[in-house]
Amino acid sequence: MKRIGVLTSGGDSPGMNAAIRAVVRCGIDRGMEVWGIERGYEGLLDGEIRPMDRSSVGDILHRGGTILKTARSERFREDKWIDKAAEILDTFGIEGLVVIGGDGSLHGGLELSHRGITVMGLPGTIDNDLSYTDYTIGFDTAVSTVLDAISKIRDTSSAHDRTTVIEVMGRRCGDIALYSAVAGGAECVLLPEKKEDINAVCRKIIEGSNRGKLHSIIIKAEGTPTSGTELIKVIEERTGKETKLVVLSYLQRGGSPTLNDRMLATLCGAKAVELLAEGSESKAIGTADGQIVAYDLTEALEMPGRFSEELYKLIDTLSK
Repeated sequence: MKRIGVLTSGGDSPGMNAAIRAVVRCGIDRGMEVWGIERGYEGLLDGEIRPMDRSSVGDILHRGGTILKTARSERFREDKWIDKAAEILDTFGIEGLVVIGGDGSLHGGLELSHRGITVMGLPGTIDNDLSYTDYTIGFDTAVSTVLDAISKIRDTSSAHDRTTVIEVMGRRCGDIALYSAVAGGAECVLLPEKKEDINAVCRKIIEGSNRGKLHSIIIKAEGTPTSGTELIKVIEERTGKETKLVVLSYLQRGGSPTLNDRMLATLCGAKAVELLAEGSESKAIGTADGQIVAYDLTEALEMPGRFSEELYKLIDTLSK
């Protein structure tokens, strides 16, 4: 394979630049031409494609976001536009494509693979919602950002003897909330995977107050049924405690990637180039038990979701 492309699609995540860097430099080292596609599938449809060299990915390893930019493409949901994207790749002589993104992005790559393009999917999303990999690129950084916010919020919550609900991202996956709650010492966590029990949350706050706790931290995933505004209203009414809502939102997507995300992104990018050089069929690349793994792209995207009941139960035990 002599010419490959790389794009980032969907929501940005810390570590995407590290993955781009690895693909470009490992590809060039194997004698390939590497072309960058800007703004994901939307940019592909508009022909926003340019050659990349070693210097084009210099000094980006530590940067959040993505130098190739990213976008969500409504057009790419239609077969006629997917056909056009495959034709554009063929016009540029791009035989293999590295797609860095989440579930929707990798499903888009799967559609291109059905049209003769070899696709290597890298798990670039803070949500950690791709079941074939233990962790996704950006998840570790996002959780670290939430933990930093929890530490700061705890200080002011203690000073005012108040309850704070911190809403975090993750769409339909509660992993950011779950891991942040365990590592951040939260009293409760509300997740899309578990039935919501606001009474249990209120009981935990009252019990903590009766033991002399000066504050309570509740982590809420964005995919839960009750809105943050509704939740703090109910908590105030039932506990009598002043309650504030902090929505971290896009703060979680930014910032310099952690060691774990830089390593995961770099190793996945290098593996993608290795597989393309070997003439492999389309794969999804990730990590399992500390090792970089590659699964058939179709099979990877069909793997059922995972949820850690152990971690969820541990939060209740540790917060008593």
